[in-house]
Amino acid sequence: MAEAIQNNTKIIAVVGKGGVGKTSLAAAMVKVLVNRYPNKRILAIDADPAVGLSTALGVEVRGTIDDIRKAVVATVEEGNNRTALELLAESEYRIYDAMTECDGFVFIAVGRPESAGCYCKINNYLKAVIQLLAQNFDYVVIDGEAGIEQINRRVMEKVTHLLLVTDTSRKGTQVIQTIHQVANELVMYEKVGVVVNRVLSEASIKLIDTGNLPVVSYIYSDQQLAETDLRGESVLALPFDTELVRGAAEVLEKMGI
Repeated sequence: MAEAIQNNTKIIAVVGKGGVGKTSLAAAMVKVLVNRYPNKRILAIDADPAVGLSTALGVEVRGTIDDIRKAVVATVEEGNNRTALELLAESEYRIYDAMTECDGFVFIAVGRPESAGCYCKINNYLKAVIQLLAQNFDYVVIDGEAGIEQINRRVMEKVTHLLLVTDTSRKGTQVIQTIHQVANELVMYEKVGVVVNRVLSEASIKLIDTGNLPVVSYIYSDQQLAETDLRGESVLALPFDTELVRGAAEVLEKMGI
């Protein structure tokens, strides 16, 4: 684990295997934070290419950080030679324009994963811009891409809280342990915790192996969440006494957020 981040912003990265419910949990945490801290600045970052967090939060995506990257790359391809600082300033301006102001929080989507190519420096500029943006907020919730590929890229480089989400499957618990191993080498974080989602019974908890990783919440299968999805409503519509929102509140409390 690397050294702590030198500011007061709480940056929570939600990661895990695909299909374990991390996006819904990230949205529920945004809901709890907005309710708990109405005077704080809260940023929700959708770092999943599927842009699922926007749906979970009921946000219409105006543009993505990857769109901005492409626009900046296009100016370079056109032969417009500018300094690194000029590119950084333009990227920051465009990102502010792409952010969506919501009720109690701000939303932005990263977009598609970075493609291989000759624009590593520009991608690094955008990464720097995101870190600058984060410093303007009190709480940042990042819904990460499924798996481990994104852990050392973009917004996943420096976080304060690494939240590993799994279901009760052996595959899910193996993935979070692998992510944790990679994160110990490539990510700066202060605290780590596991959420076991979609638990079916108390008896099944005894069979779950998360290694030496601390479990901060067991969240049971939530019928109300399934019904909300069927109605096309966002997670923000869930009552605070539902299992998912209760679990999100427990996560924030136990991780000291």
